[in-house]
Amino acid sequence: MDLQRLGIHESVSAVFPPERLRDALDDADLAVPVVGDDELGDCDALVTFAYSEVFLDADLDWIHSIQAGYDRFPLDAFEESGVALTNSTGIHDTSVGEFAVGLMLSFARRLHTYVRAQEDHEWGHPAWDEPFTLDGERLCVVGLGTLGRGIAERADALGMEVVGVRRSGEETPHTRRVYTPEDLHEAVADARFVALAVPLTDETEGLVGAAAFAAMDDDAYLLNVARGPVVVQDELVAALRDGEIAGAGLDVFEEEPLPEDSPLWEMDEVIVTPHRAAAERDYYRHIAELVRTNVSRVEEGEEMVNRVV
Repeated sequence: MDLQRLGIHESVSAVFPPERLRDALDDADLAVPVVGDDELGDCDALVTFAYSEVFLDADLDWIHSIQAGYDRFPLDAFEESGVALTNSTGIHDTSVGEFAVGLMLSFARRLHTYVRAQEDHEWGHPAWDEPFTLDGERLCVVGLGTLGRGIAERADALGMEVVGVRRSGEETPHTRRVYTPEDLHEAVADARFVALAVPLTDETEGLVGAAAFAAMDDDAYLLNVARGPVVVQDELVAALRDGEIAGAGLDVFEEEPLPEDSPLWEMDEVIVTPHRAAAERDYYRHIAELVRTNVSRVEEGEEMVNRVV
């Protein structure tokens, strides 16, 4: 692979200004322009947020996704075309971990209710037994990769009893017990919070639905910082309406943006955020470091890090 021109696709503007990444890669020994779909002809590689069918027609050698998830990319087509695909796994443990803890703190300390009361200029108190502390509460983290471990580490530091679900069932730091997916319902049964941190695959699509909600306590909260289709959304809405679970903190959805007519917008014990769990001001710096590492590895003839295909 001979890298002379690395394009920064304009779609990364959904997360940060593409010029920031371009400038952060100024020390790379190659040209780094910001490009659109019609400007890929001279590029050897591309850093992107979105996927477009024109990518595979552009004679690119390598595409890097600024997200950890790569479910939008047609892997078989990449393999057939000989295009290398890398992703940004490994950089979101702090941002997503803090975000998930923030959701739990909001529910436990009732912060979301105070914000809504402030909007209406209302001075009121929740019932005396509504607020609680996270210390001693059980959290089940489903998926113990980078995201899940980041959540587990921070929850453990707050004194929570952390268990997890992992395909291998192998123990990880900051978890007291790790279950396999076959025992998902047992894992979530006594948890006050269930945090989803799995990638979207054939195995995880629809993983959490009516049966999982029935297994959860009626005072439990679901947190989804993974991918929307991991949850059967209609069954989540039903579980919330029927009081099978207490609430949900949702950063991802089956359809994004979340449609205006979704009942999730109006539910008091649901916090909706616009797929921004990983967002933070240094995101572009982390991406630049990953890209810089792989540019160096290509030059040295070494295997790239975070290679998917």
